Amino acid sequence: MPAKITVIGLGSGDEDQLTLGTWKKLQSAKRIYLRTEKHPVVDMLRSNNAAYETFDDLYDENGTFSEVYEAIAAKLIELALTQYEVSGEFAYGRSEGSSNDGNGEQLHNSSEEIFYAVPGHPMVAEKTVQLLRRDCPLNKIELHIMGGESFLDQAFTRFGFDPIEGFQLLDASDMPTASIQPRLHTLVAQVYDTFTASDVKLSLMEVYPDDYPVVVGHALGVKGLEQIRTVPLYELDRIEGYGNLSLIWIPRTEQLEWLNRSFGRLQEIVHILRSPGGCPWDREQTHLSLRKNAIEELYEVLETIDDDDPQAMCEELGDLLLQVMLHAQIEDEAGTFNVYDVIQGLNEKLIRRHPHVFADADAGNAEEALVKWQEMKDAEKKAKGNDSESQSILAGVPRDLPGLMKAYKIQKKAASVGFDWESTEDVFHKLEEELAELKEAVQSFGKEEQKDELGDVIFGAVNLARFLNLDPEEALASTNRKFFHRFEYIEEKLRLKGRTFDQTSLIEMEEWWNEAKLTEIPAK
Repeated sequence: MPAKITVIGLGSGDEDQLTLGTWKKLQSAKRIYLRTEKHPVVDMLRSNNAAYETFDDLYDENGTFSEVYEAIAAKLIELALTQYEVSGEFAYGRSEGSSNDGNGEQLHNSSEEIFYAVPGHPMVAEKTVQLLRRDCPLNKIELHIMGGESFLDQAFTRFGFDPIEGFQLLDASDMPTASIQPRLHTLVAQVYDTFTASDVKLSLMEVYPDDYPVVVGHALGVKGLEQIRTVPLYELDRIEGYGNLSLIWIPRTEQLEWLNRSFGRLQEIVHILRSPGGCPWDREQTHLSLRKNAIEELYEVLETIDDDDPQAMCEELGDLLLQVMLHAQIEDEAGTFNVYDVIQGLNEKLIRRHPHVFADADAGNAEEALVKWQEMKDAEKKAKGNDSESQSILAGVPRDLPGLMKAYKIQKKAASVGFDWESTEDVFHKLEEELAELKEAVQSFGKEEQKDELGDVIFGAVNLARFLNLDPEEALASTNRKFFHRFEYIEEKLRLKGRTFDQTSLIEMEEWWNEAKLTEIPAK
């Protein structure tokens, strides 16, 4: 018969919570392997002279809990296989059944069972059991699991909430903020010490206010050891007594001010605004009517970036996100896609276009990473039937980009295949040529010709910016800000003197203009 491992759940702590079947199994075992000795039921095993070994030493020998659990599972596999081999030697050449070895002991033609006992229920927050479920079939080892009372049973009873209201169980050692849902009762397990509790607190503070009430339970249901305390969130890591039998409960909430940090609440609000009972203005909007709003909101975000104003940036990014939500909601109502489709598509694209991060490709610097991105982008186009060889090199530049940005992008694409000036001097020469043609058009031709020549001058200036490795949009934005500041300075001077522009000469305004230059912070 194959090697065997039987996993036994020791329950949530109190010996009275052990099932009769579990206790009988523990009594029948010649030796029990415990994940940890730090469990109240172990006192009962000791008082009944049960033979056991623990894996507590592995916690000191390994740096992380993950390594500990892997080491325990590997040791159990090794024990089971070794026991199987020894039993096989005993049975070799004998008839079926059992025999005596001369010392009164029976030798069997099957391997001795390995008994592994864990706190709580083996299938609830017990990583070693999951590893055994993975590895036992690979090693042809039979795995049997005997349930015990889970810490969840005591949590529901002692904390007094019904999980059908909505419930989630999180691991304190791996608790991303995105997993926290305020509308669900949340239990956090594996809170082994104050440091872990501190990590949990920081994660929760990303979602809940600092004074949100949370409940800490130690040794729930264990007579003489149970402790239950309700504290504000900011005090979570100031409580003593964290250990193997500790839990944190964050009660569910429907209070809107505590839900406003969740993405689900944002989607809900946008849905309400667009619903029949919502806002008349929001209900009337279409993709076309919102088009200009998206552009305006984007430029307001850019303004906060230029001003280095994080507080304003936070607000303006929210306004820009609202535009995304409204467009997605319109399509959701039409049945084509919703915002979660948008998120899924973006996540998949980011993973797909970063093979140097999420797969086995390499990129040693930003340039190599950009090459990988472009390779994946080209592969996506081919998969969609867009043959890059039959498309213009300039394909992919958005039609409605601002003029300077569009000129910069199409020049860069053309330069990528060698259609470019050889030097900066060549660009200066071309720009001077275009300026001369503009002067001639102003003197001798109509508005259409002048417009064309002015466009050539601006296009040449963009070319120069590219050769100087400068962004023309940023350069012009900087000049606009300087002009704005200097002109406001002139206006302030006029207000202080109680005069208007009509009462001021150009020479005097030029003097103030030069004064304003002296008040500017030099660019870095």
